[in-house]
Amino acid sequence: MSVAWFLIRGSGLLAFGLLAASMCWGLVLSMKARPRAVKSLTSVHEALSVSALLATAVHMFVLWRHDFVDFTLDEVLVPGASDWRPLAVAWGIMAFYGMALVTVSFYLRGRISQRYWRLLHFTSFGVFAAALVHGIMAGTDTSHPAVLGLYVSSLAAVLVLLAMRVARETGVDESATDERLTRRSA
Repeated sequence: MSVAWFLIRGSGLLAFGLLAASMCWGLVLSMKARPRAVKSLTSVHEALSVSALLATAVHMFVLWRHDFVDFTLDEVLVPGASDWRPLAVAWGIMAFYGMALVTVSFYLRGRISQRYWRLLHFTSFGVFAAALVHGIMAGTDTSHPAVLGLYVSSLAAVLVLLAMRVARETGVDESATDERLTRRSA
């Protein structure tokens, strides 16, 4: 196998891992567990997002330039234009554009309302889902236990943190829930 082929696979998996890390980091930040540290920790979240976007751009560029599937520029940039697994590729392209939009929102935060900034950031859940679907459907290594583990553990981490975030936002008190469960089982 060629170096380009390893670069295609590696950059795609790296992009997904960085996106998952950014999602998890952002969810933890949104719970404001350590308000004083949020400013410095936000820069890590931003760096993970930018890195995921750059790794995705490398993935797309090398796919375009390599002759593995012989993608045209349109097939790499336009959802549905690919002859090779068009739906799977479309999910990846939409994830890329969504990731770019969410990443740009870091730099627009002071220029747009908090409501719109949060709305833009909320789309990251769709980006994550699209990237996951793309990886599963188009990835040649999906059946490998390590890659499957990456997908499953990333999804589990995002879902658990999202559930914690929703519980915190809706005022569900974990200790009160634990107490009710203990009383029921007794």
